[in-house]
Parts: sequence; C-alpha cells; structure tokens
Amino acid sequence: MVFAAASLRDAFGNLKTEFAKTHPNLELTFNFAGTQDLRAQLEHGAPVDVFASADRKSMDELESASRVKKPAVFARNEPVIVVAKEQASKVTGLGDLPKLDKLVIGVPDVPIGRYTDRILSNANKTLGADFSSKVEKKIASRELDVRQVLAKVTLGEADAGIVYRTDANSAKDKVAVVTIPADVNVVAEYPLAVVAAAPHPALAEEWMKFVLSPAGQELLGQAGFLPPAAPVPQ
Repeated sequence: MVFAAASLRDAFGNLKTEFAKTHPNLELTFNFAGTQDLRAQLEHGAPVDVFASADRKSMDELESASRVKKPAVFARNEPVIVVAKEQASKVTGLGDLPKLDKLVIGVPDVPIGRYTDRILSNANKTLGADFSSKVEKKIASRELDVRQVLAKVTLGEADAGIVYRTDANSAKDKVAVVTIPADVNVVAEYPLAVVAAAPHPALAEEWMKFVLSPAGQELLGQAGFLPPAAPVPQ
C-alpha cells in the first residue's frame, strides 16, 4: 500500500506498470490524496507501506516522530498558473491574477496551498505591497488537494488556479499554462519513505529503490517532474 500526494497520480501509475514487469504477482495499491490527509490517516494507524509527500515539512515531522524510516527526495516540481481557455487572454503573467473573478488555490494545510501563499507573499516585493491582498479578494475557494484545484479550472468553475506543472501537463488541452517568475516562485521537493510499521517492509524497500533508480527517474521526468537537487542514491 502506497500513500502518495495527489500530484503523483499519473506518474506513479506509469511507474506501477513498469514495476509490475519484475513483480508480476504483486498487488500494488495506491491511495492518492492531499499530503495532510494522508499523513493524518497514517498517524491514525492506517496500514501503509510507503509514504510519498509533496513537501518535506510533513515528512520531516513524521520522521521526528519515528513513524517513517529515513526519507529520500526523489523529485521536484514547479508551481504554475492554469487558466481556463476562455480567460487565457486575460492572464499572461502572475501580475494579471487580480483581473480575474474566480481564483482557486489549495488550503493552507496542503503543500500546494502553502507554496501558493509563499509565492503571493514573495510577489509583494515586485508587484506591489498590496498584491497578495488584491489576489486574496479573488479567491473563490480553497481545495483539499491539487487535483481538485485543477478540476475546478478544467470544468469552468474557476477562471484560474495554481497547481504543479505536472498537473498542468496532464490537462494541457483544456487549460492555458502561465509560468511563475523564478524570483518569486518556489520549488516543491518530494520525499519518499518506508513507513516504520509497514506490513510489507521488504516490498516497500523495493518500491522505494525502484522510484529512485534511473528507470524510475526517467519515468518521473517524462511526467514533467524535475530531478532531485542532489544525485539520487543508488
């Protein structure tokens, strides 16, 4: 059983297909949701072998509580703005967000929500001290995971949202994608760890090793993830 951040849904599905070639009799099950939701389930005793988070904060706290073994960062991701096609002409940069009527972002407890809040705060330095407050007035809802943010935009229930580039890639025929300037953007780091109480520790170690392997890294790269900042341990 692998608990993984919602933004890993497509990439981990592809990794599962490749992993199954060498583990044909293994039943590999995923639970995709917001990192904070998965963490809560793990802390309440859910039977899980591996945890993949969209931030280091949640994983570091689990490691401090001895709930997971030594984590390793296996990928990075970049937040971007996704814009409904009919609104695309209004948004060519981060500074255009106050022009919209309905913006949707993640809740503060979920990694994409925290990253978004940091981005808006950083932008106050270049786009005016009141930029984040002007954007906040346009927030129609805060969602529990990044895929819910994306869904609101693709379904036309919001004008724009902030998601990871990998999520934007999965919906590139339905949304316009606007890059956030590097001087205000943040890069999300994704750590992976075997759970201390894993029911299948040996298999959990094998899955983690595969994700960190050159083959796993190649599949993650194909999905749009950036490699870890440091070399992946073999």
